[in-house]
Amino acid sequence: MPDTSSTVASPPLPPFATQAERLIELGVHRLARIPADDLRTFAEHAGRGDGDALLAVHPDRAPASALAPLLRRAGKPGFVVTDMTDVDDFAPHTVDVPESPLYLLNGLDRGDHMADWSPDEALPALLEEDRTPLLLAEGIHWVLQQPAALERNHCFMTIGSRLRKANGALDARTPALWISNGTGRDGRERRDAPKVGWCWWGNRHTWLGFASATGRRSR
Repeated sequence: MPDTSSTVASPPLPPFATQAERLIELGVHRLARIPADDLRTFAEHAGRGDGDALLAVHPDRAPASALAPLLRRAGKPGFVVTDMTDVDDFAPHTVDVPESPLYLLNGLDRGDHMADWSPDEALPALLEEDRTPLLLAEGIHWVLQQPAALERNHCFMTIGSRLRKANGALDARTPALWISNGTGRDGRERRDAPKVGWCWWGNRHTWLGFASATGRRSR
């Protein structure tokens, strides 16, 4: 079994009110068709936050394809790999997502201690720990609020999102967030840009952990 040494703690997330203003600044409320004042009111009622809690917009309102270009690193926008045109078809799997347009995630962890695990190994371990894997859109929300959550050699998969094929079987790909090296179809101009891509369900990667939370709640 891969190494299970503990994850390095991430810096605290901003208060919910600050997170709401960040989403408004980026125009996420317009993408989601949520009035800015509704977002501010939700954050106000949610309280201050405890430093490891994230304010998220439901992926049905703000899909990954719309959020990814809002990411920034080294002055470069985020992007989705060219061979993942079906990125928004990846839906919640083994996770319960509140039906409300806005909700909170508690206890975020990047899952560095699971680097060099495969998704097939990581999912049951997370569930046994009563943790829930992040959706791709949630992972993007995290990096929008805290760009330092994505760093070279310490990036993460979001295995709460899976694609079910027409025959009912799960697609072997799993979404992930990492940093482009500017090679291949990415293009040299995208070196150091945040990247939404995919990995095979059975493969291991030394530089990818498994982002998770302790739970989701609508308030």
